Amino acid sequence: MRSTRPSSTTSRGGSARRRNSPVLAAVALASALALTATGCESGDATAGGEASASATASDDGKLRIPDDIRDRLREHGIDIDKWKNGAWKNWDRDDWLREAHEYVNPIIEGLWNPDRMREAEEPDQGVDDSDLSGDQGVTDPTPEPVEAQAVPPSYHAAVPTAGKVFFDSPKGSAVCSATVVKDPAHPGKSNLVWTAGHCVHAGKKGGWYRNIAFVPSYNDDGKSVTELENATREDVAPYGVWWGDWAQTSDQWIEQGGSTGGDGAPYDFAVIHVTPEKGSGGKSLEETVGSALPVDFDAPAVPKVDSVTAIGYPAAPPYDGQRLYRCQDRPGRLSVTASDPTMYRIGCSMTGGSSGGGWVTAGADGKPALVSNTSIGPVTSGWLAGPRLGEAAKGVYDSVSEKFAGR
Repeated sequence: MRSTRPSSTTSRGGSARRRNSPVLAAVALASALALTATGCESGDATAGGEASASATASDDGKLRIPDDIRDRLREHGIDIDKWKNGAWKNWDRDDWLREAHEYVNPIIEGLWNPDRMREAEEPDQGVDDSDLSGDQGVTDPTPEPVEAQAVPPSYHAAVPTAGKVFFDSPKGSAVCSATVVKDPAHPGKSNLVWTAGHCVHAGKKGGWYRNIAFVPSYNDDGKSVTELENATREDVAPYGVWWGDWAQTSDQWIEQGGSTGGDGAPYDFAVIHVTPEKGSGGKSLEETVGSALPVDFDAPAVPKVDSVTAIGYPAAPPYDGQRLYRCQDRPGRLSVTASDPTMYRIGCSMTGGSSGGGWVTAGADGKPALVSNTSIGPVTSGWLAGPRLGEAAKGVYDSVSEKFAGR
């Protein structure tokens, strides 16, 4: 979550510390390319461009990347061999793909190892309190803080749809929270993940983040930081690592999203289509974790919502980012600007790391449904705010679903 003060600490994705490990860098450089995903060449911002494609194995067992995929990546200035050997670390503005149809995310097998996952943090994005004015639109009084409750392990048994999104930014490895959601084009076999827009794209002053991957039920057994120092990849990622072969956020976030003033926050949502880093036995993400939440784009107005539960992996003190928490509260309203949709706001002590985490309430049928995701909150914690999902959010969701409908 992006905090409401431009100094002192990071947004809701992580704490203020930042560590760069030469050992981890060496591991990243040595990682082997497993397959290449989407490399689109055209298409409007809504449709999302051309279909993705994958590398294939030849008779000798070696990876073969189709020439057309290499060519499309090269159109974006990406040489796949150089990319996997560290060229993705070049964040020059001219090389930072920005437009909605430019998303590319070649899989680098083994890049997200336990150490790199444990030390990932969200990009610094402060939001100035003075720009969250209560005299524009409709804003209810600041909610009383609600102490986040630890989700008991195993997390998969308690909240099977929750997990972490990992990605690389110009400031280092980063992390958000996310939720497995249903795919209308593939009932019971969804590969869709819901998170915040600022967890996949830097907004008006940047482009798409890189090496985006989702880990469902991260640290499922709730191990401590000390215990995780010797953890295996299976300990932290018991249901595998799923790479984003397509991601889409709102045009408003790409055009307006910023590090101050809450710019773009009412449109701060994203959908990621994922594929397993290694074989999943032909199972989808939903089949692998055993669950997916529907998304409610017609949720009741704020005053009619009795209760909402926000779920995430808070990382800034007093939390450490390794354990899952949730807050339950009756939402109020927060207006960032009068011309944008009013956001949900709840009392919650979760801090950096909870960005993108799902907000769940009972749908029209009385069953749990996702109605928002964590976006912004104060640097001192105490409350969270998330976009109310409406027409723009449904457009993003439908576009990603339709893109993969025939596959």
